[in-house]
Amino acid sequence: MEQALTQVADVISSMLGHDSDDVTVQMAAEHLAGGGKQLRARLAIAVAEELGVSAADAVVWAAACELFHNGTLVHDDLQDGDRVRRDRPTVWVRHGMEQAINVGDLLLILPFATLSRLSAKGEMRAALADVLSRGACTVIRGQALEFAAKRAGDTSWSTYERMIGQKTSALFELPVHGAGLLAGRSRAQAAAWGGIFHSLGLLFQMQDDVVDLFGNKGRLSAGSDIAEGKISALVVEHLALQPDDRAWLMRVLHLPRKQTRPEDIAEVIARFRERGALKTVLERIRIQADRFLEAAGLAGEPALGAIAQALVEYVLAPLREVSESKT
Repeated sequence: MEQALTQVADVISSMLGHDSDDVTVQMAAEHLAGGGKQLRARLAIAVAEELGVSAADAVVWAAACELFHNGTLVHDDLQDGDRVRRDRPTVWVRHGMEQAINVGDLLLILPFATLSRLSAKGEMRAALADVLSRGACTVIRGQALEFAAKRAGDTSWSTYERMIGQKTSALFELPVHGAGLLAGRSRAQAAAWGGIFHSLGLLFQMQDDVVDLFGNKGRLSAGSDIAEGKISALVVEHLALQPDDRAWLMRVLHLPRKQTRPEDIAEVIARFRERGALKTVLERIRIQADRFLEAAGLAGEPALGAIAQALVEYVLAPLREVSESKT
């Protein structure tokens, strides 16, 4: 896997080009140098190779997925006002909002050009481009829904799950869907397998919400989600358990980022832990993991079950310390 990921990085570097005078390429390369988990690339490679796709095509598809994901991250950091990602200043902090839009746009468009490196031609490339474009539309809708929910103060589980099903889950569905197509499976079969991994997005996002407050996400300090006013799984669960806290919590979430004090975040963390939200969300995560693994195991493709098991272990690893010491 690590050798394949090195090859993914080589494909991405080649797609960016090596023009030292191209400031957009320089900024994009700077962002990508931060590394990250590369979960989408790992997923694309693992599924593609297990289904018999050539190693070269698996790498190209993984590179397309990784480029697309990073484009969403650059825009997400700008929209959320996050100043640090992967222990490094974000693109908009280093280069300004305007350039962050340009870098994000470049990384969102390059995946389509990357498809030209596949050995497959014509109809297959068109099918993969369709999967990419539909995935992009879904992610954008989910991002818009997140801001609409925040503005409206909508803290229902139904809205949270719909939002995550678009902005996060689509990015886990995409690698599997495309890998299935490259393996020669029917469009219906490939889409069905992608749908199984769609549910991984909710699992990933819930754990990410917990790690933001009770773990380490590689940002300046805990509680970035609170400072940006995010409707996280913990916010949704806390208000379901403690509806009388709505006025207090929404006041904190609606504060401008620079006015959110460390004391505010500390109080939120304490209430989430002491009044049951952390414990209940961790239980939801365990249930979601079991459901995902069961669905993957029933997919009729043994390799998918094994890949799902490995991914769950990888995704849940940051929660081990939280589960043992924070509840």
